[in-house]
Amino acid sequence: MRKVMLFLIALFIASTVTVGAAPDYVKWGALAVKETQKRYQAEIVDYKHIGRTDLTAQKSEEQFKLWLRSKEGKEFGVFVYIEFDPSNDKVQSVRFVESDR
Repeated sequence: MRKVMLFLIALFIASTVTVGAAPDYVKWGALAVKETQKRYQAEIVDYKHIGRTDLTAQKSEEQFKLWLRSKEGKEFGVFVYIEFDPSNDKVQSVRFVESDR
């Protein structure tokens, strides 16, 4: 968890220094990490932002893939889909899909 949080902080700092503002997905990535840790209680060893899809005028979806390692040493991927209203950033749902790749 500590490595992931440090990575997210470093990503945020790097993006604000080079571009002037953090990408929109950074806050959603932090939420994806938090919700994944709460659900799986496993170490997050990798993180990737896949992209955003605008579903309707009131609904967008951010997609992430996180790679986890359980306490028993099993590694697996989890796709995290965060649906939200882009006009006010209100989260509508967080969905998880496990993957072995």
